[in-house]
Amino acid sequence: MTLHILGICGTFMGGVAALAREQGLAVEGSDQNVYPPMSTQLEALGIALKSGYAAENIGPDMAEVVIGNALSRGNPAVEAVLDRGLAYTSGAQWLAENVLPGRTVLAVAGTHGKTTTSTLLAFLIDRLRGAPGFLIGGVPADFDASARLGSGPCFVVEADEYDTAFFDKRSKFVHYRPQIAILNNLEFDHADIFPDLAAIERQFHHFVRTVPGRGRLIVNAEDANLARVLAQGCWTPVETFGIDAPADWQARLDAPDGSAFTVLHRGQTLGQVRWRMAGRHSVMNALAALAAAAAAGFDAKAALPLFAQFRGAKRRLELIAEAPDLRVYDDFAHHPTAIRTTLDGLRARHPDGRLVAVLEPRSNSMRLGAHADQLAPSLAPADAVLFLARPELAWDAHRVIDALRGEGHVAADVDTLLARLAALVQPGDTVVFMSNGGFEGAPRRFAQTLG
Repeated sequence: MTLHILGICGTFMGGVAALAREQGLAVEGSDQNVYPPMSTQLEALGIALKSGYAAENIGPDMAEVVIGNALSRGNPAVEAVLDRGLAYTSGAQWLAENVLPGRTVLAVAGTHGKTTTSTLLAFLIDRLRGAPGFLIGGVPADFDASARLGSGPCFVVEADEYDTAFFDKRSKFVHYRPQIAILNNLEFDHADIFPDLAAIERQFHHFVRTVPGRGRLIVNAEDANLARVLAQGCWTPVETFGIDAPADWQARLDAPDGSAFTVLHRGQTLGQVRWRMAGRHSVMNALAALAAAAAAGFDAKAALPLFAQFRGAKRRLELIAEAPDLRVYDDFAHHPTAIRTTLDGLRARHPDGRLVAVLEPRSNSMRLGAHADQLAPSLAPADAVLFLARPELAWDAHRVIDALRGEGHVAADVDTLLARLAALVQPGDTVVFMSNGGFEGAPRRFAQTLG
């Protein structure tokens, strides 16, 4: 059986390809841009990659075509699949039918923190000798791939609320039918497919409906939107986590930047965590992962020392360069809440120098201007902001820059942005690049100039 995967270089679809290959299937794929690190990871697995979506890239002997959600009608490869009557499916459906049956599925959902929490949960189960399978929508630093089948009963999946495919407009996470589900947080996002917050809450409730009564929901006790979701109906035992709100799993911060905290379970102290992550949001991710691991039968107290070994996921507040008196981070933040929590965490970790934020508004919601009014307040912890406003941006970036507390600059291209950044930085600064895309390599291009 041979699979052709359209959109294979995306982190999710690349993970699907790796799992299919591990099952012994012949796999090939196409993408608009065949690029590292996913391309090198897939080529190392013996997966042939083709650039572009030409109809002829799909051979006549394909048993099935797996179509990513970035492709739509009018795409030449999609039209060829339909015209030739080839069998096709989505990545989420393929995973649900070919990998997840018979497994204890732990699904991590939420507007923010899915990749880090999924990575941490898989890491904890792995180090507790659970040998989990996983599919993570990022590059975990503690594993050599973003997906594997695993030999244990557990399978950890990053559960995205984005739609499944051009022919299936349900959220991807409704396919996974987990026994244990984390609801990390919920905010308005994906303005290209959801008209309002209520529409996203409805999809989260569809997800809640799929968790069995013998399972477990691990829910952020501090999120009013999630409370509304559960109020629509819940048939599964719920365990909550939080820092300020009363919860089953709680953390008491022992360091302002979240690098040390004490864990309490139902009021009883379990012990302290010391780790390299920063920010209040990271502590919340930690509580969620710990609670889910415990729900799967693992010893929570034995897990606490393991946090010190956790290296996180690439591009999740990743320190990529450190010169004398200057630090450069690369982060995936692309929603105002994530931007604010990232900056708050860095401010707590590096309280003495200036904080310089470099932002690419790349997500569909950002480009549509859905979060424009929230951006300036989210950037308040930064002393200086450089904003990449390409000519095709649908709204005026100066409405954000003019409302900033600190210094602000707009650049129309990456080269100009990097030149302004080089002129701006000074000893003692912490620089953080934030984008959910490649940013034309800007973070590492700037890091290389530091020598």
